[in-house]
Amino acid sequence: MTGERIGLLFPGQGSQAVGMGKDLADAFPEARRVWEEADDALGFALSRLCWEGPDDELTLTRNAQPALLAHSAAAWAALQGVGIDVVCAAGHSLGEFSAYHAAGSLSLADALRTVRRRGELMFEGGQTRPGTMSAVLGLDDDSVEGVCREASADGSVVVPANFNTPGQVVVSGDVEAVHRAGSMLMDAGAKKVQPLNVSGAFHSPLMAVAEAGLQAQLDAAEFRDPAFPVVSNVTAHPVTDAGEARRLLVEQLTSAVRWSYSVRTMLELGVTRFLEVGTGKVLTGMLKRIDPAAAGMGAPVGTAEQVSALLGS
Repeated sequence: MTGERIGLLFPGQGSQAVGMGKDLADAFPEARRVWEEADDALGFALSRLCWEGPDDELTLTRNAQPALLAHSAAAWAALQGVGIDVVCAAGHSLGEFSAYHAAGSLSLADALRTVRRRGELMFEGGQTRPGTMSAVLGLDDDSVEGVCREASADGSVVVPANFNTPGQVVVSGDVEAVHRAGSMLMDAGAKKVQPLNVSGAFHSPLMAVAEAGLQAQLDAAEFRDPAFPVVSNVTAHPVTDAGEARRLLVEQLTSAVRWSYSVRTMLELGVTRFLEVGTGKVLTGMLKRIDPAAAGMGAPVGTAEQVSALLGS
C-alpha cells in the first residue's frame, strides 16, 4: 500500500448476511474486542445475531444498521496495523455513520446506539406514513428526476433516493406515486423498474418524522471533527466540521444518497485506491460503472482472509 492514497468506502443496509464478521473475530483480537464492546453498548448479543442469525431478525432495520456498522468497525480495527494514507472516506447511507466512526468523530458505543436508534426511527417512520422504493435501470439521472416531479401529484410524492451509478437510480415515496412513476419511467425508456422489499420510503420526505429523534440522538453523543474528510451523501462534498456533519446526517434521512457523485469527488481529491471496509463488495462493484478511472481501483476488506492479504502486502 506504500504510496497509495486511500479512499475508504463503508457499505449500507442490504449488505448484511448471517455469519458476517465471525472469521474476523476469530483471527484478530482487535476485531473481537469491537464485537464485545458492541454487545455491551447495545445490551444484547449483536455478535450472536450476526454470526448465527436468524436472517429475518438480522434483516430488520433496527438490527441491520448496527450490525453493518459493527462489522465495518471490526474490520477497520483489524486494519490498524497497516500504514495507509487515508485521503477521505464515504459511506452509503448507514455507512456514512461507519465512516465518521473510522474518522474518530464518534466512539464505537455512540455510533452503535445512534444507528440502532436511527433504524428504529426509520421503521417507525414507515409505519406512520407507509411508502416504498423501486430500482430504476437504464435511465439517466435527469430523466428520473423529471419523471418523479411529474409523477408527484394529489398529495403523494416520489423522489430519487439513491444515485448509485449511471443508469441505476432508486426512487422512493408514497406507494401510489412510486407505482405511478414506475409506468412513466418505463414509457420514458427505462430498461427495468424493480420494486424493492423495504419497510419505508427511505431518503424521501416521508422520513421527515424521524428527523427530530435522530437530531436528539446525535446531540446527546460526543461528536468530534473527523480526522480525515468524509464525503457527504447529501452534498457529495467533503466534510471536516463536526457541526456540519451532524446537520447533514439528519438531512440525509430525507435527501438522496448521491453515491456516484461522491465517488467522483473522492477521485478528484486524489484517491488512487478504494477499500470497502465491512460486509460484502457491493460498493467495489459499483466503481467501474461510476467512472472508468476507478475500474480496478477497489478491493473489499471485510473477511479475515482479505484483511490478512492487505496486511501482508
